Order: sequence, then structure tokens, then C-alpha cells
Amino acid sequence: MSTSQTPLKILILHGYTQSGPLFRSKTRALEKALIKAFPSYSVQLSYPTAPHRLESSSIPGFNSDFDLQDVEPAYGWWRRKDIPQGDGSEEPEIIYQGLQIGLARIAQTIKEQGPFDGVIGFSQGACAAGMVSSLLDGSPEARLEGFAAVPHGESFPSNFLLGDGSASEPKLVQPPVKFGVIYSGFRAPGNRHQGFYEPRIRTRTMHFLGALDTVVDEGRSRSLIEVCEEAEVVVHPGGHFLPTQKPWLDAVIGFIERCMKGDGQGNGKGDGKHLEEKVEDMDVPF
Repeated sequence: MSTSQTPLKILILHGYTQSGPLFRSKTRALEKALIKAFPSYSVQLSYPTAPHRLESSSIPGFNSDFDLQDVEPAYGWWRRKDIPQGDGSEEPEIIYQGLQIGLARIAQTIKEQGPFDGVIGFSQGACAAGMVSSLLDGSPEARLEGFAAVPHGESFPSNFLLGDGSASEPKLVQPPVKFGVIYSGFRAPGNRHQGFYEPRIRTRTMHFLGALDTVVDEGRSRSLIEVCEEAEVVVHPGGHFLPTQKPWLDAVIGFIERCMKGDGQGNGKGDGKHLEEKVEDMDVPF
């Protein structure tokens, strides 16, 4: 009789200016909680590092008085660029430079270390986690049509398709993930990125919002929640970080347990209803 454990594989995407190893060191409490909560599984967490090495000028709050040799290498999944509109509009067009390269790094990780049961992301990595959930969600034909329908939009990332993507029945690099956990996430702005969100994301997601988050405001996070069919929302009283105190770890553990068991949230029919936990309704130790 085999005693080997079923793997529980989770892809974890770091935030802007971080790296895989740095983010792992900051989230050890989450890693330990996952291993403890799922003793019947072999919990395997993958922390890829984004491909874009950031210059000091691209790092918010960088102090030029520091020696660069003393600064941790910083990476991003893409770089944001605001381009003025030629039609005189006050709102610039927002371009995510290097987005296809960032997603190609994630697809490479899926091919080498997946398939993954779920994806967890923080900040820019949470936006990327939403994209990954979308790209792997359901019929590739429907998602390809969604991308093609957007004028001057982002192209469907070909690395998420097996082969060269020219087959009459395209296949994705892996089946849909069972869950996505979004910490301080946001929706990629503008019509250019609409293909990621139309059709809406059917993967079950849990979104953590910081009540004092001044980096990603609540409106940006809500815009991502609104394009998720089955979203659960948890508001914590902190700022722009991944909360690792017991109530917040219990929330994510419970969510992953339900997703792995296939327990339905709400009516389980993807009706777009959102379940929200208020801070005052949770057992917080402060």
C-alpha cells in the first residue's frame, strides 16, 4: 500500500519590487499554516521571481544615499507606463510594458513545476494571479475570442497554450486552478486589458483588502472583485501587506479547504454574488 501523499501545489506571486525568495521569507507564517492545516497533503509552494529587474528609479521611495550593493534586487511582472491620449483626454492610456514576458515566466513555472491547485498573489502579483485564474478558466476558445474582440487590446499570452496555439482546438498549459487568493489586488486598468475579464473570472477567489492600504485603494480592489463570479472578501484593519495573524490565516485556510473539497460558496452557480467578512465580525486579537 502506497503511503505517498497527494500534492497540494500552490503558485505564489510576489509584489512589485520584491522577488520570490524575499516574498517567501516574508510569508513564512502562511507557509507554516498551510503545511499544518493540510497534513494529508504534500504542500508544495512555488515562488517564481518576476523577469524584470528594476532600476533604482523604478523603485518607489528609493533613497539614492544608500549603496546599491546593500539593496535587495527588485523585480516586477511588468512596468506601468502612462501615455497621454492624442485626443486631448485628461486620462492617459495605461500600458503594462513587459506584461507578456512576465506572463511567460509564470507559464514556464506552470510547465516546470505545475500543474497547480491554486494561485496566491500580493499587490502586482495579485493582479497577475487574477490574470492567471482568468487565462486558465474554462474554455480557451471563449477567452481567445474575448481577447480578439478588444480593439488594440493586449494579445492572449501564447505561452499559456500548448504547442504554438494554432491547433483547431487549443489546449491550455494546465486545467483551471481550484482557487485564487488575492492580497491587495487590483484589476488591470483600461480597455486594453479587457480580455482578461471578459468573460468574467469563474475561478473561486478570496480577496483581502487592507482598511488602511494607501498603496492600492479600495476602489481598485473592488474593480477586480466585480469581475469575479464567486468572490469572498475579507477586510483586515492593516495596510499594504499580507496579514499573517491567526484570524486572517484561518480565513484563507478555511477557503482553500472548501475549494479543495469542492464545497459550494453561495449557490455554487457563479451568479456573481460576493460574500464579505467585516472586520467587526471576526475574532481579532486587538
